[in-house]
Amino acid sequence: MPVLPASIRPSQILDAYWRFAAERQEICFRRLSGAEWPWTTDPALREYRFTNAFRASDRVSQYLIKAIIYDGPQTPRDLFFRIVLFKMFNKIETWELLNRSVGPIVFQEYRFERYDAILTAALAAGKTIYNAAYIMPSGGPGSTEKKHHCHLQLIERMVQEHVPERLQECGSMQEGFSILRSYPMIGDFLAYQFITDINYSKLTDFSEMEFVMPGPGARDGIRKCFYDIGHYSEADIIRIMAEMQEDEFRRLGLRFRSLWGRPLQLVDCQNVLCELSKYARCVYPEVAGISGRTRIKQRFRPNPMPLTYWYPPKWGINHLLPTAREGLTHDPTVTHV
Repeated sequence: MPVLPASIRPSQILDAYWRFAAERQEICFRRLSGAEWPWTTDPALREYRFTNAFRASDRVSQYLIKAIIYDGPQTPRDLFFRIVLFKMFNKIETWELLNRSVGPIVFQEYRFERYDAILTAALAAGKTIYNAAYIMPSGGPGSTEKKHHCHLQLIERMVQEHVPERLQECGSMQEGFSILRSYPMIGDFLAYQFITDINYSKLTDFSEMEFVMPGPGARDGIRKCFYDIGHYSEADIIRIMAEMQEDEFRRLGLRFRSLWGRPLQLVDCQNVLCELSKYARCVYPEVAGISGRTRIKQRFRPNPMPLTYWYPPKWGINHLLPTAREGLTHDPTVTHV
C-alpha cells in the first residue's frame, strides 16, 4: 500500500482533491447516462466550469482526437501539422474556419499567405482566434509580427526541420518533450501539452505514466494540498498521488469510476491539481496557495447535446463505450469503495 513519505505533510485540501476527482467523474457519467442537469449537488461544480478528471474526455481533446487526429492522412508530417496547428490556437472554431476555407488541411497544400489572410480577416471581423484556456506566447519582446504570424512560421519551421520524424524516433516522452521545448515560444507547459496531444496519435506511443511536467495551476494545487513536500519535486508529488489513487479513494470511502478500466494517469493527476486549485478558491478561500488568485472566471453553462466519447484506439477501450443511442445502461468501469 503506497503511503506518503514522512517528510510530506498533507493539508486538509488533499482529501478535497480526491473528492473533487470522484465527483467530477460522476458528473461525466451522469451526463453520459442521459440524466438531466443539474448533475451534481456540489454548489461550486454546478456554478463554475471545471475540466474532466480525465484530460482526454474534455470537449477540445475529444474534438482533437475524433475530428483531427484520426480524420485525415496519417503520415508523420500531416499528423504533426494538424495537431500542432490546432493546438497553437486550441479553438475549435478557428480550426473549422480554416478547414472550410482551405479544404482538407494537409501540409503539402499549406501556404502561409493563404492561412494568414483567413486569420487576419477573422481578427478584423472581431473574432477571437485563440482559446483563453492558456496563454499562447507571441514572438517575444519587441516583435512586430502578429501573434498568429509567429505561430504559423514556427509550425513551418518545425516541419521543415523534420520534427515529426524525430518525434517518431524518440525512445521516451521526455525526449519528445525536449525536442518541442527547444523551439522558441514553447515553454515547459506547452511542450508537455503538445507531446501529450501528439501521443494520442499513431506518431508516438509513450506511456502517460512515464513523464509529467507540472504547470502553474498544478503547482498552485500542490501548495494547497500540502503544507510541505520535503525534498520531493512537484513532478514527484504528482507521481506519488497517481500511485496512491486507489488507496486514497478507498480510504475516503469514495467510488471512483475509471475510464473503462484506465486509472488516472500522470497528466490527469496534473490536470486535477490545476482544477482543484480553482475549486479551492471557492470552497476554501482561506487557503492562498502561491498564485494569490481568489476568483474563478468561467461559469458553467449546461450543454444539452448528448455526450459521446472516443479515445485513441491504442488504449483498447473504445469497444467498451456506449453509443449515444444506447446510453449508459451498465457501469463498465472499475470502482473503488
